[in-house]
Amino acid sequence: MPRDGEESGDLGALLLAARDDEAAAAAFVRALQPSVWRFVASLLGPRTPEHDIAEVVQETFVRTLTGRSRWRGDASATTWVLAIARRCVADHLSGLTRRRAREGVLDESLHDVPTADLTSSVELADLIARLGDDRREAFVLTQALGLSYAEAAEVCGVPIGTIRSRVARARADLVEAYAPTEDTVVEAPRRRMMRRR
Repeated sequence: MPRDGEESGDLGALLLAARDDEAAAAAFVRALQPSVWRFVASLLGPRTPEHDIAEVVQETFVRTLTGRSRWRGDASATTWVLAIARRCVADHLSGLTRRRAREGVLDESLHDVPTADLTSSVELADLIARLGDDRREAFVLTQALGLSYAEAAEVCGVPIGTIRSRVARARADLVEAYAPTEDTVVEAPRRRMMRRR
């Protein structure tokens, strides 16, 4: 993912050019699509069907390109697009909940948190999916997508201290989830003391 100086020139210029140039708009989408996809997928969780992720990513870019005249350049283009993606995820989840409520279906999968099987190999994606929404969002933005704490705070609409706290708590949660339980503790072999002669 491009960083600040590089992004300001390249992606910002593409976004500005996208107002009048379809090729620039396509290049802008191609440049940000992998990051937006990873962000959306992490917020929706690993059990989300790929077509739902694709739908949210597409909606993100539709809103971005139709609203590109509102981008003022005071935030990086990436930060601005990820904030839009976050709102699209919220809208998607809200629509999903309303649709299920209308159908009278109670879907336990939204509330199902798999239990940890610490004796087998644990996937990082699964551990991250178990984090609370706020912690997962802050962790993915800063650790997986490489945004600064300030950029992540802007995407989430919270103070920078809140992002720092959420990331720290997410790390602690991940370490705790990955650490062996008391049942799996194996004692280290005892070493013999050698006498000096």
